[in-house]
Amino acid sequence: MKLLVAALLVGVSLDAAGWKTLFNGKDLDGWKMVGPGSFSVEEGMLRTHGGMGLLYYTGEKFGNSTIRVVFKTTGDRDNSGVFIRLPEQPKDPWYGVHNGYEVQIDAAGDEWHSTGAIYSLSKVTARNQKPVNEWNTMDIILKGQLTTVVLNGKKVNEFRGDQPVPPRKQWYEPVRGPRPDEGYIGLQNHDGRSAVYFRSISVKRD
Repeated sequence: MKLLVAALLVGVSLDAAGWKTLFNGKDLDGWKMVGPGSFSVEEGMLRTHGGMGLLYYTGEKFGNSTIRVVFKTTGDRDNSGVFIRLPEQPKDPWYGVHNGYEVQIDAAGDEWHSTGAIYSLSKVTARNQKPVNEWNTMDIILKGQLTTVVLNGKKVNEFRGDQPVPPRKQWYEPVRGPRPDEGYIGLQNHDGRSAVYFRSISVKRD
């Protein structure tokens, strides 16, 4: 009971299965925006606007947990992402790219840049995103240096922080190197033509 009361006091809730809700469906309480563009709350959902920006959860770092994001795209080339393992609270939108990992949301990308990929570091083994305007559930499972991505019930990626990765070719690709076992998490708003909606963001610790 004390744990539940404490969670409610900081704007989150715990359900019976131990999932902690990070987005309250009403406002951006507990979240902070850096960079251009923005997120708005529309009918209980987060919506991306413009970019490239980063909305991150300020409350705590997460490791050895499952991060669950329920999202939908509104266009075939909509682009967004979920940032994980950020060592510090970001001061600019590129901090997440170069210091954490971006779990890509982009149905049109190649296998290194499509939904479920660790952006330019670990390619997907399957494509399982639903069509435009249908809801997708993406589970990002953190266990030490292992990151596993499950999209709509199918495992599409598994990545260890010390495994070989392709060489970095462009400035906007992530700086190579290890990330911490735990870190802050965030959502990306990528560009002006993309409108990605997030219905739920929750975390369950192992």
